Amino acid sequence: MGSVQRVLLRMLAVLSLGVAFIGVVTPGLPTTEFVLLAAWAAARSSPALHAWIMRNRLLGPLLAQWQSGRLPRRAKWAATASMTAAGTFAALTIPHRLSVLIIVACMACVLFWLWRKPEP
Repeated sequence: MGSVQRVLLRMLAVLSLGVAFIGVVTPGLPTTEFVLLAAWAAARSSPALHAWIMRNRLLGPLLAQWQSGRLPRRAKWAATASMTAAGTFAALTIPHRLSVLIIVACMACVLFWLWRKPEP
């Protein structure tokens, strides 16, 4: 992996991590998606940052559950709420109905998959 790509992934990890921490204390702002994105980007760009994320007392347990194939019900509801809000926003702002249909269908597939994951 090139150094530019590594720097961009590290920036994505740090930005996602910041949004995830804001989501921990902000109702309605999803945390899980940003934690997963931060862990993924950090694993590919900064082993030290990835290790820190995995050891973090707030984020580590969520990632451990995800890696074990489990997802807490709270995370499922947060994903459902954020995708519902995003789908509603898309329906209200995107004039092309086919685009909205594709977006909502993709979200529905992801939600179906998420809700089928076992809970801890």
